[in-house]
Amino acid sequence: MRNTIFLVLAFLLVFTGAFAFLKWLSWFWFILLVFLSLLGIYDSFQKKHTILRNFPVIGHLRYLLEMLRPEIKQYFIESNITEYPIARIYRSLVYEEAKGVLETVPFGSELDQYASDYKWVNHSCFPTNVTEEDFRVTIGNKQCSQPYSASLFNISAMSFGSISNAAITALGRGAKAGNFFHNTGEGGLSPYHLETGADLVWQLGTAYFGARDKRGYFDPVLFREKSVHPHMKMIEIKISQGAKPGHGGILPGVKVDKEIADIRKVEIGKTVISPPGHTAFTNPKELCLFIQQLRELCGGKPVGFKLCLGRREEFLKICEAMLELKIYPDFITVDGGEGGTGAAPFDFLNFVGSPLKEALYFADHTLKQYELREHIKLIASGKVFSGFNLFEKLALGADLCNSARGMMLALGCIQAYRCNTNKCPVGIATTDASLIAGLDITDKAQRVMRFHRKTILSLGDLIAAVGLHCPDDVGLKHISCRQDGQILTLAELFEGTKELSTHEEHDRKIKSQGEPKAPTPPKED
Repeated sequence: MRNTIFLVLAFLLVFTGAFAFLKWLSWFWFILLVFLSLLGIYDSFQKKHTILRNFPVIGHLRYLLEMLRPEIKQYFIESNITEYPIARIYRSLVYEEAKGVLETVPFGSELDQYASDYKWVNHSCFPTNVTEEDFRVTIGNKQCSQPYSASLFNISAMSFGSISNAAITALGRGAKAGNFFHNTGEGGLSPYHLETGADLVWQLGTAYFGARDKRGYFDPVLFREKSVHPHMKMIEIKISQGAKPGHGGILPGVKVDKEIADIRKVEIGKTVISPPGHTAFTNPKELCLFIQQLRELCGGKPVGFKLCLGRREEFLKICEAMLELKIYPDFITVDGGEGGTGAAPFDFLNFVGSPLKEALYFADHTLKQYELREHIKLIASGKVFSGFNLFEKLALGADLCNSARGMMLALGCIQAYRCNTNKCPVGIATTDASLIAGLDITDKAQRVMRFHRKTILSLGDLIAAVGLHCPDDVGLKHISCRQDGQILTLAELFEGTKELSTHEEHDRKIKSQGEPKAPTPPKED
């Protein structure tokens, strides 16, 4: 094969050279063939790529097609409903709602309604009239002196650095206009978060960015200074996130410019990997005491924690610690193992952590069994692109929902799979100024606001169709699912599992042991 390629190139060189000399052909073609011949010689002697060594010149087509594969697949091959992580049918929905264009779909559903795992809402013959356009939930139990009224749908954690300053600003302005909150992500507070005037949730990760001392430990003085800011409405301790639970956050070095390095107190150009675990606490009781400490430092604002559910017995231990110490978080954010991220190790992205639906039901069920649910609001952090996505998560136990990728799509994300390369073509997941310049902040902020509003309105329409009056009325019985040829409501599907009955038995055993003793106060140093 290699000899054939060189014979063809040699023949074409002689042919184009003669014709160029006679002025029957442009010298451009002769120069091009000289370049290809030199490239073929180089390919034949290099030892890094076997394909190029065996198939010089034409072997480069393989790498070109591989580079274009995501675009070819997305634009020409994939169907509207099969693409992962987000199908085109949902991407198109978000784009249209964010732009405020056509709101209806023609000719029937594209979903296979007879496929296993297909779900549908059980509507009523006597629908109600739901006029509320801004469903809200009050977060903050009796241990909180500054409760917060949150929208039912909000912006999930995305750090400055992971996404651009323009994206942060557009998200914040959209949140301000739509009256919903913006989670900072674990990258710390930036001027871009604060200048928008949006309600903020400060996420405190394992590296304590924005509230860390020189050794990387939690600094209560720095935390107090920033947490009392009037735009700061809640504090979220990030124990783990769905895309890489049990692994620290990752910010590729190519994204770490001077501004990000200054905010995070890290080195320019060096990949930032947060520790997998916290140093401020190492067990359930210490977690509860840390929650109490943060609540006092921030002036009584709601404090909670976020986790991707892993070892379930550990969640039970956290519940036991809450009961024993009588310290209750104001909220728990449950993230699913299918969560999105700009950068994660392959195994953690695909095979670590419980998926959101099962985790959400388990958390709600367990908190009720321990009689803790009245103190704690549950936030579902996961794929929310439509009113039904919200409806389903409310049915599974959530009080409210956060979405990151839905909001990114509203910003203009095209699912280009370039998040970890700093080459995001739409200026969202990058720090490249030339790419960021294409993102119009004013326009994108309006799109984020419209997407939020349309999704909330769609939820209201579904609630009315079922014959209910408010989100609190939504339950597992209102959704049916096809499973292995059977039709079950989500109540039948989730409440009859063997694993959950085991935990119920565990709960009864805990209660039979009597009221836990009061904890011994910690000794002062």
